Amino acid sequence: MSNTTATNTIELDVRTDEMLVNMGPQHPSTHGVLRLVLRTDGEVVSEVMPHIGYLHRCAEKIGENLTPRQYIPYTDRMDYLAGMNMNLGWALVVEKLMGIEVPEKGRHLRVLITELNRIASHLVGMGAYGLDLGSFSPFLYAFREREKILDLFEDVCGARLTYSYITVGGATGDLPPGWMEKCLSFLDQFVPVIDEYHTLLTSNAVFIKRTAGIGIMSPELAINYGCSGPVLRGSGVDWDLRRDGEPIFTKMYEGYDYEIVVERRGQYPADQEYPAVPLEAVLGDCWHRFYVRMLEVVQSIRLVRQAIEKYRTTEGSIGEPIKLTQKLPAGEAYLETECPRGQMGFGIVSDGNAIPWRARARSSSLANLSVVPELCRDCLIADVPAIVGSLDLVMGEIDR
Repeated sequence: MSNTTATNTIELDVRTDEMLVNMGPQHPSTHGVLRLVLRTDGEVVSEVMPHIGYLHRCAEKIGENLTPRQYIPYTDRMDYLAGMNMNLGWALVVEKLMGIEVPEKGRHLRVLITELNRIASHLVGMGAYGLDLGSFSPFLYAFREREKILDLFEDVCGARLTYSYITVGGATGDLPPGWMEKCLSFLDQFVPVIDEYHTLLTSNAVFIKRTAGIGIMSPELAINYGCSGPVLRGSGVDWDLRRDGEPIFTKMYEGYDYEIVVERRGQYPADQEYPAVPLEAVLGDCWHRFYVRMLEVVQSIRLVRQAIEKYRTTEGSIGEPIKLTQKLPAGEAYLETECPRGQMGFGIVSDGNAIPWRARARSSSLANLSVVPELCRDCLIADVPAIVGSLDLVMGEIDR
């Protein structure tokens, strides 16, 4: 009798249906009240549609009912992680309209304060990004150091989040006694801690697997969608308004020694000191966008140190804020500044009264968000938080 065994093959006709999945607006990885509607086929995302407007507060219309100085606190609520940078953008566009030039000492004060806020903002972006991908420790490390920066801001203006410190014509007050020494002490303590962040995330094998080669944005795609800031420079486009912007903004950084962090043929400015680009990483992916922010922190530290020294050695005042009810000259002005998330623009149109006829804001995060459908096409559901988190969005700036 033959012991031949017959093999039966059963063919299964497996069919899947497309499904709409809501991510947000309460999902923690959306970085605010952002709703993403995902069209999925199994674990693969075929389409992503962002829904915005949950945080809309009529910011521009409010700007048409207040004087420029009264409007400063409302700019804080746009990018609420970089209130100083928002204050600066609005102050500069009004100064451009009025033909005001802040004294040199005030210019150095503005560089000092806004670059310190850039560090605090990138710390939130780094810590929250680790949290998005399942790593809790970086979040605690980042907020530990950010608290020290907020303490410095509290000493300067009494606030820890919405500052209203930089205003049209100057600032609301000078630095208190002993503040610069306290700031330098923080920087000395902070620099070695950056190595810990690179150990926790930058060179972490799991983090690299979750970010390298994911959400690849080509330079052409980034430019076509109007992306800016670390999102643009992470794709290899060498563009930063601190160097390439209008003179009224670039003049702030005249005489400062720093580097624009951008991918240059596989080499970053600080490659000798910090982890090299992993082999799995592709130009324009999530890992590069994260790494650009990490290295920008180092450049901001350089700028803060220089600003403190220049501020110390410069005589004169920091500027005089304009009067609350001072009339504006008839005309219009528009200016974009390099904020932590990219190019934030403010526009103002005046008919000669104290209150602007038109106030306008151009959000960097909105342009960066617009590219999400392209980046998330045909990715996995698990990669959506990694892609959105790498853009470091703030919804208060988008919805306004």
